Amino acid sequence: MSVGQGVLYVAIAATAWGTGGAVAAELYGVGGIGPVSVSFWRFLTGLGLLLAAHSLRRRRRTGTAVPLRAAWAANPRRVLVTGVGLAVYQTAYFASVQQAGLTVATVVTLGSGPVLVTAGARLALGERTGAAGTAAVASGVVGLVLLVGGADGSTGPAPLAGIGYALLSAVGYAGVTLLGRSSGRSGAGGAFESTVTGFAVGTVCLLPMALMEGLLPDPERLAWTSGLILYLGAVPTALAYALFFAGLGAVRATTASVVALVEPLTAAAIGFLVFGERLNASALIGAVLLLLAVIFLAAGERHDPTASRRTSAVDHGRSEACPAA
Repeated sequence: MSVGQGVLYVAIAATAWGTGGAVAAELYGVGGIGPVSVSFWRFLTGLGLLLAAHSLRRRRRTGTAVPLRAAWAANPRRVLVTGVGLAVYQTAYFASVQQAGLTVATVVTLGSGPVLVTAGARLALGERTGAAGTAAVASGVVGLVLLVGGADGSTGPAPLAGIGYALLSAVGYAGVTLLGRSSGRSGAGGAFESTVTGFAVGTVCLLPMALMEGLLPDPERLAWTSGLILYLGAVPTALAYALFFAGLGAVRATTASVVALVEPLTAAAIGFLVFGERLNASALIGAVLLLLAVIFLAAGERHDPTASRRTSAVDHGRSEACPAA
């Protein structure tokens, strides 16, 4: 695969992820279910499709594809934490969409996650932050302050609560990524297989909470709701992951992280065109600063001579948690 094809695959995956929050917002209205149940159905549908993709990979790559049992045995703790982190990350994101709107939820989650990873890696793992990392953290903090100060209810019913959920989502992402950096990528579990097993754990974790919230959608528009759930599991989950993993075989992790900024741009465009969301000047500047934080981090990785030893762990965390969608 050429670099151009890899970039295209990552861009398509990020665009697909950017539609996930919009589908969740639609499900709240037509399906009558909450964020936990939306996450559960997304996990369950996506898991089924990912299992099918794994089966296909094993048939095509006999002897090289990693069995799911081996992925679990290689590092059970990582699989468990990944599953819980995925469940927290995506459920909190969907709750943020419900309370703060699609644009704010996506930008805060996707902008804060890498900043939290940078800070956590410095404090817990002793990684050097560097000038780019310091600039990213500063840009992210200022951007978040401006977003909070500019939250005026024009994008959702409870923007401050929604920003809180988005930060919880970012914490889930950061936890999964930092675990990947700490444990490394040694052992039998590959990134794709670890994601599949993580989705299985997340599905089990979400089921009891979804039952308490109300698992079954409104039967009056069941066909439309089922179609939305199928889309959520198929396009922003199974298809996007498959394309993202394929693209990572041809492009650097830093390149992928910048190209993946298509995700918040897609979400912002949908929020503006479909849901009529508007950001005031303060919130808009804050959103730009949060996205700049990701670009600063990507620039720092590109010029860091030790980046090649860390990017596999970053890839794993990003690929597992990235569907802010």
